[in-house]
Amino acid sequence: MADEYFFALTLKGKNVNEVWDPEAKGAGAEDYQGGHKLMVKQILLGEDVPEGEVNVVQVEAMTWKDSVKVPIAILKAGPNGCQSQALDLSFPDPPITFTLVKGSGPVHIMGHHLIGGPIEEFDELDEMEEEIMDDDEGEEGAEEEEDEEEPKPKKAKTNSVKGKSPVKNNVKAKK
Repeated sequence: MADEYFFALTLKGKNVNEVWDPEAKGAGAEDYQGGHKLMVKQILLGEDVPEGEVNVVQVEAMTWKDSVKVPIAILKAGPNGCQSQALDLSFPDPPITFTLVKGSGPVHIMGHHLIGGPIEEFDELDEMEEEIMDDDEGEEGAEEEEDEEEPKPKKAKTNSVKGKSPVKNNVKAKK
């Protein structure tokens, strides 16, 4: 079973960046089946952002082949207070670097940190599946033995002549 934790990060200052890498902090992926995953759900401007200031948050993450840097939020403080942006971003491979490339913040990033279950837990599940499979095979074998004891239905006899197909109901087809 995966564990889920609240994730929060604040970027404040010019060109500030923060790295999310739980594996570097001693929670190695080798101990967990599925490793670490970050789900970013919301980015919110802090109340201290001056009106009219634009804040741009960029993320650097791994794709299938290489690293990419892309903006994930552009927020502008307005007269009606703070602005937020709802997101649904998933980052399955740490490290992830968040950078405030424009503006001075504060910008708050929130979401979920998911950790896969310990490998021992998955080993236990594998053992349980094997036991269930063994039980199912044993029941199938018993059913097959019961099927063999039942008399088999006899095949219907047909009239056939060597080299010709059988004739049904002794009626010849008209040409």
